[in-house]
Amino acid sequence: MTVQPVQPEESGHPEHPVRIHDVVVVGGGAAGLSGALTLARARRSVLVIDAGSPRNAPAAHSHNYLTRDGAPPLTLLAAGREEVTGYGGEIVTGSVVTAERIEGGCFRVVREDGRTDLARRLLVTSGLVDELPKVPGLAELWGRDVLHCPYCHGWEVRDQAIGVLATGPAGVHQALLWRQWSDRITLFLHTAPEPGDEEYEQLGARGISVVSGEVTGLDLTGARLTGVALADGRLIPAQALVVAPRFAARAGVLSGLGLRTTELEMFGQVMGSHITAGATGATEVPGVWVAGNVTNLSDTVVGAAAAGVRAAAAINADLIAEETRRAVAARRDVFSPQREREVCELALGDRRHGL
Repeated sequence: MTVQPVQPEESGHPEHPVRIHDVVVVGGGAAGLSGALTLARARRSVLVIDAGSPRNAPAAHSHNYLTRDGAPPLTLLAAGREEVTGYGGEIVTGSVVTAERIEGGCFRVVREDGRTDLARRLLVTSGLVDELPKVPGLAELWGRDVLHCPYCHGWEVRDQAIGVLATGPAGVHQALLWRQWSDRITLFLHTAPEPGDEEYEQLGARGISVVSGEVTGLDLTGARLTGVALADGRLIPAQALVVAPRFAARAGVLSGLGLRTTELEMFGQVMGSHITAGATGATEVPGVWVAGNVTNLSDTVVGAAAAGVRAAAAINADLIAEETRRAVAARRDVFSPQREREVCELALGDRRHGL
């Protein structure tokens, strides 16, 4: 687990010398920490740089993570950090603003405070931002009574009066999906197009109410949602409201490497932006991997964790291949230090045997 020193003046902070890590992980959520843990256990020098703003922070609990179902998100992250550092991984708080490839093939990562880190490989797990529809009150209840993922929150609001705020063609799909958890579903058409005849037939067959008109706000009792307000003055009861955020990948750090986000469309609606990558998270830039919501918008916590492990294994294999190539080249070079040592050892061996 070797960390090579570099001239301190390169960092812009002489008291904080730059070091070359095997891998710098940008983002310390489930994907980043799982990747860092896997790499640290592979005896790689790993630095995790985390801004400390996890996407699921507003949620009280995480779900569908086997043996950890119901654990608070921050509790999971704290346990993950302890495991990573227990194997020698480093974790620092900070925001990465740029990343670039420098001479020699390494990557230079610059933090918001000007500190610089160098890495042989990059794993970017910076996640995404949920851009909510522009309805007053949604942000304040996000992750509690304003929800998105039925697999994350459906059980907790089962059998309640659930509204679905449609902002595009995917609204019908959402309403039919959430019908699995409650038979009291109301689809608010809001700014979405009118459903077609077949869609109306499906909604009617499942007992889903459809309300036309623009939603202008939420009605609360205390801090809990009790209704949805419409522009025409109607107030429709609801204990939970399902929305479809636009999922915007936090990928600005990758722009300096030439990586740009692409839009993802589902059910005739743009769901958000992401970084495209292969099955292990490898991007089109050699040496750069991505994992979690920055590349897969639908990853839950356990899915992001698994993606981090896959990416880490691929990174370790890539580093091994590079190190093997270098070792072979050094062995073939007759003037290399390694060959000189081998010749000296052979000569000493001959003398020991009286040759």
